[in-house]
Amino acid sequence: MTDPFKAQEVSLEGPSLGAGAITPNDTVDLARPVRAVTIGTTGGTLRYTHARTGEICTTGPLPLGQHSVWARRIWATGTSATGLTGWV
Repeated sequence: MTDPFKAQEVSLEGPSLGAGAITPNDTVDLARPVRAVTIGTTGGTLRYTHARTGEICTTGPLPLGQHSVWARRIWATGTSATGLTGWV
């Protein structure tokens, strides 16, 4: 099937291009940066490396649900939220 939207730019307001489970890791970046994270099991904090600036950020406690986070790494140390899915 031909993709009629292939030539269009992807905006941050548009739908995601894919998703995958995230296993927090202190030394390894994600396979590709994500633009949102869903917390699906237990709410809590996220410690992440910002995908563009490289800044290491830590959120306050977050509830279950989707959160806009541009991240290239989700750290194990400092992340208490579980059941994480990353959206690209």
